Amino acid sequence: MATHKKSILTKFYLVSAFVAFILLAVVFRVFTIQQMEGDRYRELSTELTIKQDTIFANKGNVYAADGNLLATSMSKFTIRMDVLAVDGNVFEENVGALSLELSKMLGKSSNYYQNKLRKAKKRRNRYLLIARNIGYTDYLKMKQFPIFNKGVYRGGFIADHKTVRAHPIGKIAERTIGYDDFRGGAGIEGAFADYMEGENGLRWKQKIAKNQWKPINDVNEKEPIDGHDIITTIDVNIQDITHHALLRRLEYFEADHGCAVVMETATGEIKAISNLGRTSEGAYYEKRNYAVWESHEPGSTFKLASLMAALDDKVIDTSTIVDTEKGRIYIHNRKVEDSHKGGYGKISAARVFEISSNVGIVKIMKKNYDHRPQKFIEKLEKYGFKEPIGFSIKGEGKPIIPEPEDKSWNKISLEWMSWGYGVSLTPMQILMFYNAVANNGVMVKPMFIKELRRQDKTEKVFETEIVNSKIASKETLIKVRKVMENVVVKGTAQNIYSPNFSMAGKTGTAKKYIPRTKDKNGEWQGGYYSSKRYVASFAGFFPADNPKYSCIVVVHDPKKEKGYYGATVAAPIFKEIAQKIYTTTPIDNQSVGDEVDFTSIEKQYEKYNIKLNKEYKRIPNVYGMTGMDALSLLENIGLKVKLSGIGRVKSQSLKKGVRFTKGSTIILKLS
Repeated sequence: MATHKKSILTKFYLVSAFVAFILLAVVFRVFTIQQMEGDRYRELSTELTIKQDTIFANKGNVYAADGNLLATSMSKFTIRMDVLAVDGNVFEENVGALSLELSKMLGKSSNYYQNKLRKAKKRRNRYLLIARNIGYTDYLKMKQFPIFNKGVYRGGFIADHKTVRAHPIGKIAERTIGYDDFRGGAGIEGAFADYMEGENGLRWKQKIAKNQWKPINDVNEKEPIDGHDIITTIDVNIQDITHHALLRRLEYFEADHGCAVVMETATGEIKAISNLGRTSEGAYYEKRNYAVWESHEPGSTFKLASLMAALDDKVIDTSTIVDTEKGRIYIHNRKVEDSHKGGYGKISAARVFEISSNVGIVKIMKKNYDHRPQKFIEKLEKYGFKEPIGFSIKGEGKPIIPEPEDKSWNKISLEWMSWGYGVSLTPMQILMFYNAVANNGVMVKPMFIKELRRQDKTEKVFETEIVNSKIASKETLIKVRKVMENVVVKGTAQNIYSPNFSMAGKTGTAKKYIPRTKDKNGEWQGGYYSSKRYVASFAGFFPADNPKYSCIVVVHDPKKEKGYYGATVAAPIFKEIAQKIYTTTPIDNQSVGDEVDFTSIEKQYEKYNIKLNKEYKRIPNVYGMTGMDALSLLENIGLKVKLSGIGRVKSQSLKKGVRFTKGSTIILKLS
């Protein structure tokens, strides 16, 4: 009996010792964690349950020259609700009122939201989705809704903020405005990305459940600072005119793509640039910046360089007679022919240009430069054709001007260059040359940017940059400007002549070269598809006698059955742009004195404002008006206008006939 009792006591002591050992080990481990490793574990716990969330700053805005927004960052909010954070009594007392407010803002019925909130309460949902992508104004309103007005911890209101890039005037000039995102950097935004970046903010968030996070505080720990702004040279009115003129003709001719650029003659400021490419469904959008990027054979618009070089070297005059024969000649077994069957016979050099005789211009160049081609190449260098313009925006195409020492140079290179083949230039490079002719020989660099601003203060102003102070003699410039005017009056572009306003320019029709390849049968395909693919263009300026703007239009692959000549396809676009700018933009070429009667103008303007204030005490109906017309009317009566889309007004946020106060905002949706 005593032995059995002793055995039990021994086992008891062993178990007690083991338990005591385990207890001591636990105490030691707790002590170690709290005192020796406590900081590390507390830091790890914080890392797992609390995180620092970056609030990305808005990029700076991009503005048109007149102050219209071209690109801006818009705040968008996703609203969620931590239903468990709301006291039960508070929830029951206010869930109906909250549901009613959500219904008014978001559109669904009050019952829908009340059922949704009650189900979430029952399921203990801590991250219930309320709305996505709401604007800043709606976010501020929603913060004041019943329950939500109690904040994060007592009202369960969770707001996740993000910024998106928006173009208030739609996709007009989108490729030139550009972007800087996952696609890379393009256009103005890509070129000035570092300047436009702001300073990011900071907000702490806490993990709640299912890997979901909510803000710890109602306010940010560090507010983001927006980036700096860019003022472009773009004129919204001229841009709208140019975009729609190009779009209409591309659609009619079912062309692959095209571009149109308007440049202020004296300053080089690009007032409009439109680049439209065709989708497989036949719609057009800003596909690439063709005006800056696409280097191609210009065709007959290059004849201006040939004629001007010969005139400036005094090897010909505009009255020099050239025998175009029957409109067809052969040079080293290569055919040169005019579009007019039978040719033009003996005509002046001026007439060669006006009717765009290929035979005539080739004969002029062969006679005067075949023995000294480098002389002509030097002229082309003077005209700015040897090097890229050097834009700050990426992607400018490289010009190709062959030289006699090149391996590719052959017996017909010079003659082919004279009528725009064997060379390659971008529309912007051609426009810079034509603009120099309009600008009395002063070649200025095309510019897209006027100012850089930091917090509404001008930091840098971009001045006009002169590339060449004199590309030709005054006598030569007078002569070529006259023959360019005659192109419209009695030449290849007489179809766009108007007695109401003057234009000058040159048509271009180029066969499109496709790289040669062998097909599956071993037959060579490619080359100049004379019966299939063309590039139609027109470059010039207006008014002819005192140029204010220069302009180029280039259209690739118009449907041949509908037309492919520069005079048929591109010149009418030029005319529409010029005509509408004439009627909507003041051009100071009709002044008859040195003084302007500002008193008279101010009185008329005052009368106009009084009339507007009397007539428009209520919101007018702008449905069906063009975006620019509606914008002008509404801003003049004191409203702030926001536009989305392009074209004509299809809806307005403030209904017609409603009284308004000055400074109110109206949103117009355009078709």
